[in-house]
Amino acid sequence: MEREDLYGNFKKVVQFHDSDKRYADLRVRLHYDEIRQGEFFRGLVMGYLERDEDLMKFLNKLKDKIERQSGKKRRKIKKSDKKRKETVDKFGLNEEELESIFDMIEKEHSDL
Repeated sequence: MEREDLYGNFKKVVQFHDSDKRYADLRVRLHYDEIRQGEFFRGLVMGYLERDEDLMKFLNKLKDKIERQSGKKRRKIKKSDKKRKETVDKFGLNEEELESIFDMIEKEHSDL
């Protein structure tokens, strides 16, 4: 489902189903922590996309619990994440600098 905001930008709506009790518990906890529901979920999504170490530890525990992914595949992903982090650390690049590099490459090689 897409929604258009005041500026003409489309926003995606992400939905899932859960129990009434868990939803109520979530709302109470978010209120207690003074976090809006949208801020909470956008923060989780950003943490996931940016491979936040703490969030990834939690997700690895979740993967163990739900047994959805093989141990071999999880080890491969973990190795890839470690290599990515080492590369970023080695060159001292943050997300903004990485985007800037890709923008420069795109400008020089627009045919790609």
